[in-house]
Amino acid sequence: MVEMEALNWALLGVGALVVGLSKTALPGGGTLAVVLFAMALPARESTAALLVLLIVGDLFAISMYRKTVDWAILRRLIWPVLLGVAVGTVFLGIASDAAVRRVIGAILLALLVFTLLRRRREARHQAGQQAPSQQPAPNQQAAQDQVPRSGRPRARVAGFGYGWLGGFTTMVANAGGPVMSMYLLAMRLDVKTFLGTAAYFFFAVNLVKVPFQIGLGLLNTQILSIVLVLVPLVVVAAFLGRWIAGRISQTVFERLVLGLTAVGAVNLLL
Repeated sequence: MVEMEALNWALLGVGALVVGLSKTALPGGGTLAVVLFAMALPARESTAALLVLLIVGDLFAISMYRKTVDWAILRRLIWPVLLGVAVGTVFLGIASDAAVRRVIGAILLALLVFTLLRRRREARHQAGQQAPSQQPAPNQQAAQDQVPRSGRPRARVAGFGYGWLGGFTTMVANAGGPVMSMYLLAMRLDVKTFLGTAAYFFFAVNLVKVPFQIGLGLLNTQILSIVLVLVPLVVVAAFLGRWIAGRISQTVFERLVLGLTAVGAVNLLL
């Protein structure tokens, strides 16, 4: 497996760069890495190789954003995610590569459509409450932009649904990033709190997945020999992502998350 063609190594190299960027600047971009790794390696083995690189990226992300974490959201997700990981392990053991990709792609597209519809409904509701001639004061605008957690509709129900899907998709295809991105966007977190919360979430989840990958025989010495070559690229991209995150606006950030999720979902389906 180590003696691969140059094109396969190129795909893996680009995928490793995407991993670093997705951890420190562009959540949802990790789905592109899933696609690139699946193109260069057998789909099931690619999940193991990518998992190790994701953990490396997680380490850099939690060190960079350790002070911007919403712990209440993380506590809400613990049990749903563990349930999803358990179901995903069973599915990964019996499903074909094609089935894995298509199931994840369909889930991501459904969540994307749901998120866009919900945002449109919220925008119409806010427009109906505020007259066009009235402009809120700066402190009122800030209060509207950051919705109190207690006022977020059905936060616990949404946490269970997204947590279960996040655990399932991250186990079967390392594609939980877009699912959790949709949830964190719904919680209206700012860029750095979003990245910090996501960093700790995926670091914990990815560690839980390691023994399952070993038990399935997917994480072995051959995979590790490939991963070691790619680790420096993840490190470089992680620092580049940190620089980008400090300069990106909230609106652009959210649009990139949604766009990358859509691209990744379509690629998985095709």
